[in-house]
Amino acid sequence: MTKRMLIMIGAVIVLIAALAGGKYLQIRKLIASIPKPQPQTVSTIEVQAQPWQSQLKSVGTLSPVRGADLASEVAGLVRSVNFKSGQDVPAGALLVQLSADSDAAQLQALQAAADQAETALKRDQAQLAVRAVSQAQVDADTSNLKAARAQVAQQAANVAKKAIRAPFAGRLGITALQPGQYVNAGATLVTLQTLDPIHVDFSLPQQQLAGLAVGQAVTLAVDAFAGQSFAGTINAINPKVDPATRTVQVQATVANPRRDLLPGMFAEVRVNLGSAQPQLTLPQTAITYNPYGSTVFVVEKASAVQARAAASAASAAPAATAAATPPAPAASAANGEQLVAQQVFVETGPTRGDQVAITKGLTAGQQVVSSGQIKLKNGTPVVVDNRVQPANNPNPTPQEK
Repeated sequence: MTKRMLIMIGAVIVLIAALAGGKYLQIRKLIASIPKPQPQTVSTIEVQAQPWQSQLKSVGTLSPVRGADLASEVAGLVRSVNFKSGQDVPAGALLVQLSADSDAAQLQALQAAADQAETALKRDQAQLAVRAVSQAQVDADTSNLKAARAQVAQQAANVAKKAIRAPFAGRLGITALQPGQYVNAGATLVTLQTLDPIHVDFSLPQQQLAGLAVGQAVTLAVDAFAGQSFAGTINAINPKVDPATRTVQVQATVANPRRDLLPGMFAEVRVNLGSAQPQLTLPQTAITYNPYGSTVFVVEKASAVQARAAASAASAAPAATAAATPPAPAASAANGEQLVAQQVFVETGPTRGDQVAITKGLTAGQQVVSSGQIKLKNGTPVVVDNRVQPANNPNPTPQEK
């Protein structure tokens, strides 16, 4: 009975082994029939270390170093307008003359009274020497002379107010002021702006305050002059942080010899931090951003990838096992050894234009897929075609269509 049972068990084992062997052969045939992945055409770029200037970015508004809306302190009738709209004028130039005939006549009368008071003082001083008048009379004459001269000075100031002069050198604005027009006290006559140099006012977050210093270089760009940059330096940092926005106001002075920049313009400001440092860069199109991290595809020779995999397996398995499973020979491409794409995690840094800095994960000289990575996976064979490359300009300019 026991012998018969053993025979039956042996038969079952043989049957199971036969069935398993058949399944194994079928699986091997199925695996062998799976088509090998076809090489995908991609473009690549070499990872290079380029000078990278760390910068702080902000938006600002241009303001004049000196600027004012000129007005008259007194009301009056315009006698003459001595400028043209948009004219550059020096400091002290006469711009507008108001009618001052009555004021000038009164000034002459007061000057005559002052002269009379001076004559009386001299006469009484001579008589005091021979004791013909008292000291009190001389003192009264002296007081009268001072009062008369004060009235002359006051009236002369009133006459001077009828002449509106440029308080500083600059460019005048557009005005509709005409001779014969009556102007009220305080009414704006014309604007005067100093354009060279010019200020740019901008704000930065308080956490970036440690990187700011007076004398630091800045560059700015404005929409009116696309593709141009203007250099300047920080001349003042507000000693108070805005408690509402937690930002600090910064002012920079920018040279403007051609008077291209005008007060009120919007500007994109960049503050240079320290000196330029070498940084590995790639076009932003080469980076694949995922929730679990940023990746790139590095192009390598298939033999190098297989050798690295074999070395890794040898370190994890017995040497005999590793020797029993040698790596398969690399396939050959038309222009040499087959290339494959390997996915690599990277850490990205700041961006500038079309470029992004790579802080970790790559080394200079590696070939990275710059376009076509959407059709790749780890180990996909690739064919490199660099006839078309994505944009990789650190300072791109808008392209007009």
